[in-house]
Amino acid sequence: MIDYVRYVLDNGLRVLVHRDGSTPLATVNLLYCVGARDEKPHRTGFAHLFEHLMFGGTRQVPDFDSAVDALGGEANAFTNNDYTNYYLTVPAQHLSQALALEANRMAGDWNTNGDHWEVLDVQRKVVTEEYHQRYINQPYGDIWMHLRPLCYQRHPYRWCTIGADIRHVQEASLDDVRQFYNRFYRPDNAILAIAGNVDPDTSLTLVQQLFGSLRPADPTPLAGVSQRVYPAEPPQTEPRAEDLCRDVPNNALYLAWHMCDRFSPLFHAYDMLTDLLGNGHSSRLYRRLVQETNLFTEIDAYITGDIGPGLFVISGKLTDPSAQALSGAEAAIMEQVDLLRRDLTHHPGTLATELEKVANKYENTFLFSQYKASDRALSLCYYEMLGDASLINREPQIYRHTSPASLLQAVQSLRPDNCSTLRVLRKND
Repeated sequence: MIDYVRYVLDNGLRVLVHRDGSTPLATVNLLYCVGARDEKPHRTGFAHLFEHLMFGGTRQVPDFDSAVDALGGEANAFTNNDYTNYYLTVPAQHLSQALALEANRMAGDWNTNGDHWEVLDVQRKVVTEEYHQRYINQPYGDIWMHLRPLCYQRHPYRWCTIGADIRHVQEASLDDVRQFYNRFYRPDNAILAIAGNVDPDTSLTLVQQLFGSLRPADPTPLAGVSQRVYPAEPPQTEPRAEDLCRDVPNNALYLAWHMCDRFSPLFHAYDMLTDLLGNGHSSRLYRRLVQETNLFTEIDAYITGDIGPGLFVISGKLTDPSAQALSGAEAAIMEQVDLLRRDLTHHPGTLATELEKVANKYENTFLFSQYKASDRALSLCYYEMLGDASLINREPQIYRHTSPASLLQAVQSLRPDNCSTLRVLRKND
């Protein structure tokens, strides 16, 4: 059981404090409810760009990294389609300084930094270099830059966090950046978690002192995560496919189906289906298509885990280097999906052992993922963003009580007309 204290400041900032006396450290985790899906189609990549800019320093703290190093701490951040997360871990006696650093960044002090044009120019170049290193110059690196727009026609999930076009970041102006910051980097769009060897009452007092006076620069109300409206993705009614020719070691296959959002009761069923099909050497796809038939060198099933309507994905790299093998491999995957559908329809009782194993594996993975106080801080922010921080203690049991009927309802959507297929072929084959 992970105990925590929850508090909401008058400015809307949600605060969660978890005490762990077994560590000498304290983590400050600040989650902003803004991701790639909140960007404009002609100004994509801004959420990720801002993750970089927030480390560029402010007038009061011109060198953020040096300030963190002086505390004996470490800091980092990440961005995805739904949110941007910053975390800072320091010796617990430096909690007030760590909170002051994050309050300074939230205050928008960087806007008054006379050198910020130079900072923006540097970070645009850094992001551009990251684009080339991670997406363009890596084998299979640009897969999601093709798979997302193949699956999504209207919803902003159709672009990656790096952006739909790197020129959007390269051409970003200070006014563009300020508008994005003022719109989303505000206390009523943020969740702060403190975890470690801290006193909840003292922590809340510090937060009130450092963050309590902050107010949104943009007075326009901002809806909560579950209330935000995005362009609705029309139901997919026919198969889609795209072939890519790349300098890769193996031909690869990606099959993606539309699924529910994170708030749906079926979310956990989809997640459990991925474990039944493709998680580990005892999963159905691995046993049949890797060990027994040697069609694939590796295969996996997973969900994107988006807050909005996400994707259920099966991907694998083929043993046979010929292009002709792709169609047979695709048919073999669908055969295993159909077999699971038939088992859930006609013999759900025979899946009891598999489901128990999947539930046990999830619970073990979940508990291990909460081993460090910093992990618990992130999880508290994430579940609070979903609307219920107590899920941090309840979600393993939700998985354990997921019924075969729910699994059947989820697997019914894994139809050809709901599937987008990306085939990656080796050059010169």
